[in-house]
Amino acid sequence: MSNLVVTIPANPPDRLDKALALAVPEAAALSRSRLARLIADGAVSGPDGVVRDGKTRVVQGQDYRIHIPDPEPVETRPEAIPLVIAYEDADLIVIDKPAGMVVHPAPGSPNGTLVNALLAHCGDTLSGIGGEKRPGIVHRIDKDTSGLLVVAKSDRAHHGLAAQFEAHTAQRRYLALAHGVIDGADARLRGTPGIGFEDGAVLKITTRLTRHATDRQRQAVYFDKGRHAVTRARMLERFGTPPVAMLVECRLETGRTHQIRVHMAHAGLGLIGDPVYGGARRASAKALGAAAEAVGAFPRQALHAAHLGFDHPVTGQPLSFDSPLPPDMQALLDALRAAT
Repeated sequence: MSNLVVTIPANPPDRLDKALALAVPEAAALSRSRLARLIADGAVSGPDGVVRDGKTRVVQGQDYRIHIPDPEPVETRPEAIPLVIAYEDADLIVIDKPAGMVVHPAPGSPNGTLVNALLAHCGDTLSGIGGEKRPGIVHRIDKDTSGLLVVAKSDRAHHGLAAQFEAHTAQRRYLALAHGVIDGADARLRGTPGIGFEDGAVLKITTRLTRHATDRQRQAVYFDKGRHAVTRARMLERFGTPPVAMLVECRLETGRTHQIRVHMAHAGLGLIGDPVYGGARRASAKALGAAAEAVGAFPRQALHAAHLGFDHPVTGQPLSFDSPLPPDMQALLDALRAAT
């Protein structure tokens, strides 16, 4: 356990929890919600002893002692699962996740997740997230999507990274293989709600996303409810005679659940292999020849988190990482190129 003494500054908010959130040093990485829990747990003492009510009025110049307990171990078991590590330091780790790995334990997948692997790999280097000895998951990628994601190892890194993702300043670019092609002259595409074009033949998809009305495992496009979501897509290559498939780069402005998959399907450009949003679309053997069989047999959504960039949340240093296509997507891309 460690102790931190905080002096209430001039013109403080009238509530203790708000005043402490304003006054604690940034290096302490104590969020207002964490401070509220500490107050409720009797871990904060003031001039008159222990304080348990975050609404307690405060006065400039008063000293409060915060008793910060050691991080508690979590119930999730460490598992010695091999990881591909793009970068690691005392505050964060960047992982190149394989397809098939779930990021966070859930009732249907309590073991074999990235969190299980990180608990084993990081061990005692985890300094605690929100009072628990666990990795801080800032963003996720789907089980069957491969590629890069960053995980915090300390509270201060978790707060700094979360702020960047919330402000949409972190850069995320994905590579995908999709049915159809982006064509600015396509009247159907231009007539689809939420679809627009930007310079450089970039397709911009702007909608709201929330859970599907009848299928709770899916996300759906809406315009009157849900969370704001923006995806930009740029076609890099097209395949087939006539063109019926493409390699596309997708850039996330926001990061909603299944966002790229839902948005591309909304545009009529569903990802190859997507079992949820790809629909029953079949590859044309006439247009793709032998590659049509490879497209039809691809076992997952052909989506890879290829680029991740952000500022280090502690040092401020710009960091940038790139990941090549995994072997299964590269093989499918080679087959499509050979057929064109």
